[in-house]
Amino acid sequence: MKITMYGTEICSDCVQAKKDLADCKDIELIYKNITGDTATLKEFLAFRDKEEMFSSVKERGGIGIPFFVLENGEKTFDISDFAEVPQKKGDFVHAASYCSIDNPGQC
Repeated sequence: MKITMYGTEICSDCVQAKKDLADCKDIELIYKNITGDTATLKEFLAFRDKEEMFSSVKERGGIGIPFFVLENGEKTFDISDFAEVPQKKGDFVHAASYCSIDNPGQC
C-alpha cells in the first residue's frame, strides 16, 4: 500500500510515525517534509485549508501533522487506520495526535 505522509523532522510524532512506517514491509512510504521547501508546505496547506478534518486541529492551535493520504484518497491523522504498528513498552500512542503550538507532543 502506498502512503503519503506529510510531516517534519522537528516534530517527534512525525519522526516516530515515519520510523514505524519504514518498518512496515507492506507500506510504500512517500514522505513529504513540510519544512523542507515551500512547494511541499503549500501542498500541505492546501489540504489544511480545505479539508474539514482540520477544523478541530486549527481550533486547538494545532498544525495537523503527521497527516497521511492513502493511495485510495482517504485522509487520516491516525496511523492505526491503515497499519498495524506493534506497540512497544514506552512507545508513543499515535491515535489522533497532531502538533500544537502550546502542547508539546501534540502536533
